[in-house]
Amino acid sequence: MHLKNQSSSSRDEVDLVGGYYDARDNVKFGLPMAFTSTLLAWSVIEFSDSMKNNNRLENAKDLYSDPSYSTKLLKTAMEVFDFADRYKGSYSDSLGSVACPFYCSYSGYHDELLWGASWLHRASEDDSYLAYIQSNGHTLGADEDDYSFSWDDKRAGTKILLSKGFFEDNIQQLQLYKAHSDNYICSLIPGSPNFQAQYTPGGLFYKGSESNLQYVTTSSFLLLAYAKYLRSHGGVASCGTSTITSDKLVALAKKQVDYILGNNPAKMSYMVGFGPRYPQHVHHRGSSLPSLHVHPAHISCGDGFQYLYSNSPNPNILVGAIVGGPDNRDHFADDRNNYQQSEPATYINAPFVGSLAFFSDETTGI
Repeated sequence: MHLKNQSSSSRDEVDLVGGYYDARDNVKFGLPMAFTSTLLAWSVIEFSDSMKNNNRLENAKDLYSDPSYSTKLLKTAMEVFDFADRYKGSYSDSLGSVACPFYCSYSGYHDELLWGASWLHRASEDDSYLAYIQSNGHTLGADEDDYSFSWDDKRAGTKILLSKGFFEDNIQQLQLYKAHSDNYICSLIPGSPNFQAQYTPGGLFYKGSESNLQYVTTSSFLLLAYAKYLRSHGGVASCGTSTITSDKLVALAKKQVDYILGNNPAKMSYMVGFGPRYPQHVHHRGSSLPSLHVHPAHISCGDGFQYLYSNSPNPNILVGAIVGGPDNRDHFADDRNNYQQSEPATYINAPFVGSLAFFSDETTGI
Protein backbone atom coordinates (compact mmCIF):
# COMPACT_ATOMS: atom_id res chain seq x y z
CA MET A 1 0.00 0.00 0.00
CA HIS A 2 1.29 3.44 -0.89
CA LEU A 3 -0.04 6.78 0.28
CA LYS A 4 0.33 9.58 -2.24
CA ASN A 5 0.33 13.19 -1.07
CA GLN A 6 -0.34 15.52 -3.97
CA SER A 7 0.58 19.18 -3.66
CA SER A 8 1.27 21.97 -6.11
CA SER A 9 5.01 21.45 -5.85
CA SER A 10 5.67 17.83 -4.93
CA ARG A 11 4.29 14.35 -4.54
CA ASP A 12 5.58 11.99 -1.87
CA GLU A 13 4.95 8.27 -1.82
CA VAL A 14 4.98 6.66 1.63
CA ASP A 15 5.23 2.89 1.90
CA LEU A 16 2.71 1.69 4.49
CA VAL A 17 3.44 -2.03 4.09
CA GLY A 18 4.27 -3.82 7.33
CA GLY A 19 3.74 -2.86 10.93
CA TYR A 20 0.87 -3.93 13.20
CA TYR A 21 -2.89 -3.69 12.96
CA ASP A 22 -4.14 -2.83 16.43
CA ALA A 23 -6.95 -5.38 16.51
CA ARG A 24 -9.41 -7.25 14.33
CA ASP A 25 -9.53 -5.06 11.23
CA ASN A 26 -6.99 -3.81 8.75
CA VAL A 27 -6.63 -0.45 10.47
CA LYS A 28 -3.65 1.13 12.21
CA PHE A 29 -4.90 3.46 14.94
CA GLY A 30 -2.18 5.70 16.34
CA LEU A 31 -3.10 6.03 20.03
CA PRO A 32 -3.39 2.31 20.89
CA MET A 33 -0.43 1.49 18.66
CA ALA A 34 1.78 4.02 20.45
CA PHE A 35 0.78 2.38 23.73
CA THR A 36 1.56 -1.06 22.30
CA SER A 37 5.04 0.02 21.18
CA THR A 38 5.79 1.70 24.49
CA LEU A 39 4.75 -1.32 26.58
CA LEU A 40 6.83 -3.64 24.40
CA ALA A 41 9.84 -1.38 24.86
CA TRP A 42 9.19 -1.07 28.59
CA SER A 43 9.04 -4.86 28.83
CA VAL A 44 12.51 -5.07 27.31
CA ILE A 45 13.83 -2.33 29.60
CA GLU A 46 12.59 -4.04 32.76
CA PHE A 47 12.90 -7.72 31.94
CA SER A 48 15.56 -8.07 29.25
CA ASP A 49 17.65 -10.27 31.54
CA SER A 50 14.86 -12.84 31.38
CA MET A 51 14.86 -12.77 27.57
CA LYS A 52 18.49 -13.77 27.02
CA ASN A 53 17.86 -17.51 26.79
CA ASN A 54 16.28 -17.20 23.35
CA ASN A 55 16.36 -14.84 20.40
CA ARG A 56 13.59 -12.59 21.71
CA LEU A 57 15.99 -9.99 23.04
CA GLU A 58 17.85 -9.80 19.73
CA ASN A 59 14.56 -9.37 17.90
CA ALA A 60 13.70 -6.50 20.20
CA LYS A 61 17.11 -4.88 19.75
CA ASP A 62 16.62 -4.94 16.00
CA LEU A 63 13.89 -2.35 16.51
CA TYR A 64 16.07 0.07 18.51
CA SER A 65 19.75 -0.84 18.23
CA ASP A 66 20.78 1.62 15.47
CA PRO A 67 22.29 4.56 17.46
CA SER A 68 21.77 7.17 14.75
CA TYR A 69 18.16 6.09 14.23
CA SER A 70 17.55 6.10 17.99
CA THR A 71 18.95 9.63 18.19
CA LYS A 72 16.61 10.68 15.41
CA LEU A 73 13.65 9.11 17.20
CA LEU A 74 14.48 10.91 20.45
CA LYS A 75 14.89 14.25 18.69
CA THR A 76 11.58 13.77 16.90
CA ALA A 77 9.85 12.74 20.12
CA MET A 78 11.05 15.96 21.76
CA GLU A 79 9.67 17.98 18.87
CA VAL A 80 6.34 16.16 19.00
CA PHE A 81 6.08 16.73 22.75
CA ASP A 82 6.85 20.43 22.33
CA PHE A 83 4.11 20.66 19.69
CA ALA A 84 1.61 18.79 21.89
CA ASP A 85 2.35 21.00 24.87
CA ARG A 86 2.17 24.16 22.80
CA TYR A 87 -1.12 23.24 21.11
CA LYS A 88 -2.98 21.37 23.81
CA GLY A 89 -6.00 19.22 23.04
CA SER A 90 -7.19 15.68 22.41
CA TYR A 91 -6.36 14.28 19.00
CA SER A 92 -9.90 12.95 18.64
CA ASP A 93 -11.24 16.51 18.82
CA SER A 94 -10.01 16.84 15.24
CA LEU A 95 -10.14 13.19 14.16
CA GLY A 96 -13.33 12.13 15.90
CA SER A 97 -15.00 11.05 12.68
CA VAL A 98 -12.36 8.36 12.10
CA ALA A 99 -11.10 7.64 15.63
CA CYS A 100 -14.40 7.51 17.47
CA PRO A 101 -16.12 5.62 18.96
CA PHE A 102 -13.32 3.05 18.79
CA TYR A 103 -10.36 5.04 20.07
CA CYS A 104 -11.55 8.40 21.27
CA SER A 105 -9.36 10.01 23.89
CA TYR A 106 -11.94 9.43 26.60
CA SER A 107 -9.59 10.36 29.44
CA GLY A 108 -8.46 13.55 27.74
CA TYR A 109 -4.92 14.59 26.84
CA HIS A 110 -3.49 15.49 30.26
CA ASP A 111 -2.31 11.98 31.06
CA GLU A 112 -0.51 11.70 27.71
CA LEU A 113 1.47 14.89 28.38
CA LEU A 114 2.61 13.58 31.77
CA TRP A 115 3.37 10.16 30.26
CA GLY A 116 5.37 11.74 27.44
CA ALA A 117 7.35 14.02 29.73
CA SER A 118 8.18 11.09 32.01
CA TRP A 119 9.54 8.95 29.19
CA LEU A 120 11.46 11.85 27.68
CA HIS A 121 13.08 12.52 31.04
CA ARG A 122 14.28 8.92 31.23
CA ALA A 123 15.41 8.78 27.60
CA SER A 124 17.15 12.17 27.44
CA GLU A 125 18.21 12.72 31.08
CA ASP A 126 17.23 16.33 30.42
CA ASP A 127 16.16 17.91 33.71
CA SER A 128 13.83 20.29 31.91
CA TYR A 129 11.36 17.42 31.67
CA LEU A 130 11.65 16.81 35.41
CA ALA A 131 10.91 20.50 35.94
CA TYR A 132 7.92 20.17 33.62
CA ILE A 133 6.61 17.23 35.64
CA GLN A 134 7.04 19.13 38.90
CA SER A 135 5.36 22.26 37.57
CA ASN A 136 2.49 20.64 35.71
CA GLY A 137 1.93 17.27 37.36
CA HIS A 138 -0.84 18.49 39.64
CA THR A 139 -2.92 19.71 36.71
CA LEU A 140 -2.13 16.72 34.48
CA GLY A 141 -3.60 14.03 36.72
CA ALA A 142 -0.70 13.29 39.03
CA ASP A 143 -2.92 13.72 42.10
CA GLU A 144 -5.70 11.52 40.75
CA ASP A 145 -5.27 7.90 41.82
CA ASP A 146 -7.02 5.30 39.73
CA TYR A 147 -6.60 1.55 39.44
CA SER A 148 -6.80 1.14 35.68
CA PHE A 149 -4.03 1.47 33.11
CA SER A 150 -4.78 1.35 29.40
CA TRP A 151 -4.04 2.79 25.98
CA ASP A 152 -6.37 5.66 26.90
CA ASP A 153 -5.53 6.34 30.54
CA LYS A 154 -1.81 6.39 31.37
CA ARG A 155 -1.93 7.81 34.91
CA ALA A 156 -1.19 4.63 36.89
CA GLY A 157 1.63 3.60 34.57
CA THR A 158 3.17 7.06 34.66
CA LYS A 159 3.33 7.02 38.45
CA ILE A 160 5.00 3.60 38.51
CA LEU A 161 7.50 4.85 35.92
CA LEU A 162 8.25 8.00 37.89
CA SER A 163 8.68 5.99 41.08
CA LYS A 164 11.53 4.20 39.31
CA GLY A 165 13.36 7.53 39.18
CA PHE A 166 13.00 7.82 42.93
CA PHE A 167 14.13 4.24 43.60
CA GLU A 168 16.97 3.90 41.11
CA ASP A 169 18.22 7.46 40.64
CA ASN A 170 17.37 8.80 44.09
CA ILE A 171 15.53 11.77 42.62
CA GLN A 172 13.90 13.12 45.75
CA GLN A 173 11.46 15.25 43.77
CA LEU A 174 9.83 12.01 42.63
CA GLN A 175 9.21 10.58 46.10
CA LEU A 176 5.60 11.75 45.79
CA TYR A 177 5.12 9.26 42.97
CA LYS A 178 6.27 6.42 45.19
CA ALA A 179 3.33 7.28 47.46
CA HIS A 180 0.95 7.46 44.50
CA SER A 181 2.26 4.13 43.22
CA ASP A 182 1.63 2.61 46.64
CA ASN A 183 -1.96 3.87 46.47
CA TYR A 184 -2.41 2.20 43.09
CA ILE A 185 -0.84 -1.07 44.21
CA CYS A 186 -2.82 -1.12 47.45
CA SER A 187 -6.07 -0.63 45.54
CA LEU A 188 -5.42 -3.95 43.77
CA ILE A 189 -4.53 -6.05 46.82
CA PRO A 190 -7.48 -7.87 48.43
CA GLY A 191 -7.48 -7.26 52.17
CA SER A 192 -5.61 -3.98 51.87
CA PRO A 193 -7.19 -0.98 53.66
CA ASN A 194 -7.19 0.82 50.28
CA PHE A 195 -8.65 -2.09 48.29
CA GLN A 196 -10.96 -0.90 45.49
CA ALA A 197 -10.63 -3.39 42.64
CA GLN A 198 -13.17 -5.97 41.56
CA TYR A 199 -12.35 -9.63 40.95
CA THR A 200 -14.43 -12.40 39.42
CA PRO A 201 -15.34 -15.47 41.50
CA GLY A 202 -12.43 -17.23 39.79
CA GLY A 203 -9.99 -14.49 40.84
CA LEU A 204 -9.63 -12.45 37.63
CA PHE A 205 -9.19 -8.69 37.92
CA TYR A 206 -12.29 -7.14 36.37
CA LYS A 207 -12.54 -3.56 35.16
CA GLY A 208 -14.87 -3.45 32.15
CA SER A 209 -17.12 -5.55 29.95
CA GLU A 210 -15.22 -4.88 26.72
CA SER A 211 -11.75 -6.40 26.31
CA ASN A 212 -11.31 -6.76 30.05
CA LEU A 213 -8.04 -8.66 29.68
CA GLN A 214 -6.35 -5.45 28.55
CA TYR A 215 -6.67 -4.24 32.15
CA VAL A 216 -5.49 -7.59 33.48
CA THR A 217 -2.30 -7.62 31.41
CA THR A 218 -1.49 -3.97 32.16
CA SER A 219 -2.05 -4.29 35.90
CA SER A 220 -0.01 -7.50 36.02
CA PHE A 221 2.87 -5.75 34.27
CA LEU A 222 2.79 -2.83 36.70
CA LEU A 223 2.63 -5.17 39.69
CA LEU A 224 5.77 -6.95 38.49
CA ALA A 225 7.64 -3.79 37.53
CA TYR A 226 6.91 -2.27 40.94
CA ALA A 227 7.83 -5.53 42.67
CA LYS A 228 11.17 -5.35 40.89
CA TYR A 229 11.79 -1.80 42.13
CA LEU A 230 10.85 -2.76 45.69
CA ARG A 231 13.03 -5.88 45.68
CA SER A 232 16.02 -4.02 44.32
CA HIS A 233 15.86 -1.41 47.07
CA GLY A 234 14.51 -3.31 50.03
CA GLY A 235 11.21 -1.47 49.98
CA VAL A 236 7.56 -2.25 50.62
CA ALA A 237 4.29 -0.70 49.53
CA SER A 238 2.60 1.25 52.30
CA CYS A 239 -1.16 0.72 52.59
CA GLY A 240 -2.30 2.85 55.48
CA THR A 241 -0.88 1.18 58.57
CA SER A 242 -0.14 -2.02 56.64
CA THR A 243 2.76 -2.88 54.38
CA ILE A 244 2.72 -5.06 51.28
CA THR A 245 5.86 -6.93 50.23
CA SER A 246 7.06 -7.47 46.69
CA ASP A 247 6.24 -11.19 47.03
CA LYS A 248 2.58 -10.30 47.50
CA LEU A 249 2.63 -8.29 44.27
CA VAL A 250 4.30 -11.11 42.39
CA ALA A 251 1.80 -13.66 43.70
CA LEU A 252 -1.17 -11.56 42.56
CA ALA A 253 0.36 -11.02 39.12
CA LYS A 254 1.06 -14.73 38.81
CA LYS A 255 -2.55 -15.54 39.59
CA GLN A 256 -3.66 -13.25 36.77
CA VAL A 257 -1.14 -14.68 34.29
CA ASP A 258 -2.09 -18.26 35.21
CA TYR A 259 -5.78 -17.43 34.81
CA ILE A 260 -5.20 -16.12 31.28
CA LEU A 261 -3.24 -19.24 30.36
CA GLY A 262 -5.93 -21.69 31.51
CA ASN A 263 -6.01 -21.91 35.30
CA ASN A 264 -9.59 -20.67 35.59
CA PRO A 265 -13.10 -22.07 36.14
CA ALA A 266 -13.65 -22.60 32.41
CA LYS A 267 -10.26 -24.31 31.97
CA MET A 268 -9.91 -22.10 28.89
CA SER A 269 -6.67 -20.54 27.77
CA TYR A 270 -7.38 -17.03 26.52
CA MET A 271 -4.15 -17.04 24.55
CA VAL A 272 -4.98 -18.52 21.16
CA GLY A 273 -2.98 -21.63 20.33
CA PHE A 274 -1.78 -22.17 23.89
CA GLY A 275 -2.91 -25.22 25.86
CA PRO A 276 -5.48 -27.89 25.00
CA ARG A 277 -8.48 -25.53 24.97
CA TYR A 278 -8.56 -22.01 23.60
CA PRO A 279 -10.99 -19.77 21.61
CA GLN A 280 -11.85 -21.13 18.17
CA HIS A 281 -14.03 -18.28 16.89
CA VAL A 282 -11.76 -15.28 17.29
CA HIS A 283 -13.16 -11.96 16.11
CA HIS A 284 -10.37 -11.23 13.67
CA ARG A 285 -10.56 -10.75 9.92
CA GLY A 286 -7.31 -12.44 8.94
CA SER A 287 -7.96 -15.41 11.20
CA SER A 288 -11.58 -16.02 10.19
CA LEU A 289 -11.29 -15.64 6.40
CA PRO A 290 -9.70 -18.39 4.27
CA SER A 291 -6.12 -17.88 3.15
CA LEU A 292 -5.15 -17.08 -0.44
CA HIS A 293 -3.72 -20.58 -0.71
CA VAL A 294 -7.13 -22.11 0.02
CA HIS A 295 -9.27 -19.43 -1.63
CA PRO A 296 -7.24 -17.52 -4.27
CA ALA A 297 -10.31 -15.74 -5.66
CA HIS A 298 -11.13 -12.21 -4.51
CA ILE A 299 -13.48 -11.89 -1.52
CA SER A 300 -15.38 -8.61 -1.44
CA CYS A 301 -16.19 -6.80 1.78
CA GLY A 302 -19.82 -7.87 1.56
CA ASP A 303 -18.94 -11.49 0.90
CA GLY A 304 -16.72 -11.56 3.96
CA PHE A 305 -19.69 -11.46 6.32
CA GLN A 306 -20.47 -15.12 5.65
CA TYR A 307 -17.26 -15.99 7.47
CA LEU A 308 -18.06 -13.65 10.35
CA TYR A 309 -21.40 -15.39 10.91
CA SER A 310 -20.14 -18.92 10.27
CA ASN A 311 -20.27 -21.47 13.08
CA SER A 312 -17.05 -23.10 11.86
CA PRO A 313 -13.79 -22.56 13.76
CA ASN A 314 -11.39 -19.99 12.34
CA PRO A 315 -9.34 -21.57 9.54
CA ASN A 316 -6.18 -19.67 10.53
CA ILE A 317 -5.06 -20.01 14.14
CA LEU A 318 -3.93 -16.63 15.44
CA VAL A 319 -1.21 -18.14 17.63
CA GLY A 320 -0.30 -16.07 20.67
CA ALA A 321 -3.15 -13.57 20.45
CA ILE A 322 -5.00 -12.80 23.69
CA VAL A 323 -8.72 -12.17 23.33
CA GLY A 324 -10.94 -9.85 25.36
CA GLY A 325 -11.73 -12.55 27.89
CA PRO A 326 -14.58 -13.63 30.17
CA ASP A 327 -17.21 -11.56 31.93
CA ASN A 328 -17.44 -10.72 35.62
CA ARG A 329 -18.81 -14.20 36.37
CA ASP A 330 -15.98 -16.01 34.54
CA HIS A 331 -18.28 -16.82 31.60
CA PHE A 332 -16.87 -16.73 28.08
CA ALA A 333 -18.80 -16.92 24.81
CA ASP A 334 -16.60 -18.33 22.03
CA ASP A 335 -18.48 -16.36 19.39
CA ARG A 336 -17.09 -14.04 16.70
CA ASN A 337 -20.09 -11.76 17.05
CA ASN A 338 -19.30 -11.19 20.71
CA TYR A 339 -16.36 -8.95 19.96
CA GLN A 340 -16.28 -7.71 23.56
CA GLN A 341 -14.94 -11.12 24.58
CA SER A 342 -13.51 -12.67 21.41
CA GLU A 343 -11.54 -9.80 19.86
CA PRO A 344 -7.74 -9.77 20.31
CA ALA A 345 -5.67 -6.59 20.30
CA THR A 346 -1.99 -5.67 20.36
CA TYR A 347 -2.48 -3.54 23.48
CA ILE A 348 -3.73 -6.65 25.31
CA ASN A 349 -0.68 -8.67 24.28
CA ALA A 350 2.05 -6.05 24.68
CA PRO A 351 2.07 -5.82 28.51
CA PHE A 352 1.89 -9.62 28.72
CA VAL A 353 5.32 -9.90 27.10
CA GLY A 354 7.01 -8.44 30.17
CA SER A 355 5.00 -10.61 32.57
CA LEU A 356 5.83 -13.80 30.70
CA ALA A 357 9.49 -12.83 30.56
CA PHE A 358 9.49 -12.30 34.31
CA PHE A 359 7.95 -15.68 35.07
CA SER A 360 10.09 -17.50 32.54
CA ASP A 361 13.18 -16.64 34.57
CA GLU A 362 13.90 -19.27 37.22
CA THR A 363 15.70 -16.67 39.34
CA THR A 364 12.33 -15.12 40.24
CA GLY A 365 11.75 -18.07 42.54
CA ILE A 366 8.26 -18.63 41.22
